[in-house]
Amino acid sequence: MTSSIARFDRGHTDDLMTFLAASPSPYHAVANAAERLEKAGFRQLSETDAWDGTSGGKFVIRGGALIAWYVPEGAAAHTPFRIVGAHTDSPNLRVKPRPDSGAHGWRQVAVETYGGTLLNTWLDRDLGLAGRLTLRDGSHRLVNVDRPLLRVPQLAIHLDRQVNEGLKLDRQRHMQPIWGLGEDVRDGDLVRFVADEAGLDAEDVAGWDLMVHSVEAPAYLGRDRELLAGPRMDNLLSVHAGVAALAAVSAADGLECVPVLAAFDHEENGSESDTGAQGPLLGTVLERSVFARGGGYEDRARAFAGTICLSSDTGHAVHPNYAERHDPTHHPRVNGGPILKVNVNQRYATDGGGRAVFAAACETADVPWQNFVSHNDMPCGTTIGPITAARHGIRTVDIGVAILSMHSARELCGVDDPHHLANALVAFLR
Repeated sequence: MTSSIARFDRGHTDDLMTFLAASPSPYHAVANAAERLEKAGFRQLSETDAWDGTSGGKFVIRGGALIAWYVPEGAAAHTPFRIVGAHTDSPNLRVKPRPDSGAHGWRQVAVETYGGTLLNTWLDRDLGLAGRLTLRDGSHRLVNVDRPLLRVPQLAIHLDRQVNEGLKLDRQRHMQPIWGLGEDVRDGDLVRFVADEAGLDAEDVAGWDLMVHSVEAPAYLGRDRELLAGPRMDNLLSVHAGVAALAAVSAADGLECVPVLAAFDHEENGSESDTGAQGPLLGTVLERSVFARGGGYEDRARAFAGTICLSSDTGHAVHPNYAERHDPTHHPRVNGGPILKVNVNQRYATDGGGRAVFAAACETADVPWQNFVSHNDMPCGTTIGPITAARHGIRTVDIGVAILSMHSARELCGVDDPHHLANALVAFLR
C-alpha cells in the first residue's frame, strides 16, 4: 500500500455506525453508498444510455443493488477486474400489498417475514418503517419513519407458562405489529400515512416496498467499549467497507486492474432476482465496461479469466454459551481480523489458491485474519460467492467479519474488525 492511501482506523467504525443508522432498507443503503462515491469523484451511469470508455469512477443503481467500478487511465479492454462482492438486504419484516388489518380494537400492519429472520428478536421492540414508494410516473421516493411507530407484542408469561421452555412463533399469527387503536380498519390508511411522511399525495403512490426496522441506534458496548451493537451488519458492514476501499484506491496511481464493488440485493432469500447475484447484472456491467473500452469477446474472456472476487459477508464468531456448535479447531473471535470461509461442498467458493490471495492482501495491509469452517453436524450457510463463481466463471474467495447474533434485529461485532476488513479490501483492490 502506498502512503497516498489513508489507512482506516476506529474512525471507520464510527462512520459505519452512521451508515447503519442511515440505511434502514437496501434502497437507502444504495443511496448512501452512491452519495459517498460521488464525493469521491464517481459518476452515475444509466443502463439505458450508451457508455463510453473514458477513465474514472462510475456506478449504476438498479433497485436495491449497486455496481461501481474505477477505470484507470490507459486501461486496456482486457484488463482484469478485482471485485468486492456484498449484499444490501437483511432479514426483517416487510409490508404486504394490503397492509391494513387489525382485530379487537387494535390496528395492525400485515407483514411478511423476509429471509432467515430470528423472529423473537423483533418482539417488544420499538420499530420504524422505511423503504421506497413508486409513483404513477414510474419514479421512486425514499421514505424513512425513524421513530417508534410499530411493535410486535409478545404474549405475557401468565398466558404462556411454558414460554421459557421453548418459544414457538407462528409467522402468520404472531408477527403482525400493532400501530394504533380503532375498531374500523380502512384500506389505504398505512399508505396515506407513509405518503404524508414523504411529502406526497397518496393518490400518486402506485406501489411500495416497505419494511420495518429497529429505531435503536448503533452503540458501543462493553467495559472497554470494544464491541459494537447495531442493526443490519449482515451485510451493510461489508458494503460500507467496500465503498470506503473503492473510494480509497480510486485516488491511487499505478492500478493494474479495474477495481469493482458489487452490492447485490436479495441475498437473504436466494439471490434470484434482477438485482440479485443470480441475475445478469454484474456480468452485464463488466461486459459493457470491456466493450466501452473498445474490446470484443476475446477481451471479455481474457478479462474474466484474470478476475478475482472477494465475496465479503458476515460469519459466525465462536459463541461463549454454545461453543459446542462450532468446529472444535476453528473458533473465530471478534477483533481477531476478517475470516476466510471454507466449505469443501462449495457452500463457500474458497480454495487453496483463494486462501493465498486473501492471505497476501491481509499481509500487505498488516491486518490479522482467521479461518472459519462449520461444525460437520451443522448445516453450512452460504452467500453470493459460489453464485458469482458459477455464473460468471470468476475465481471467488469467501471472506467476512465474525459476529454474534447473526440475523437478529440487532447484531454484535468487534470494533476493530470493520477497519481491519476495509484495509484488507484496499490491499486486495490494488
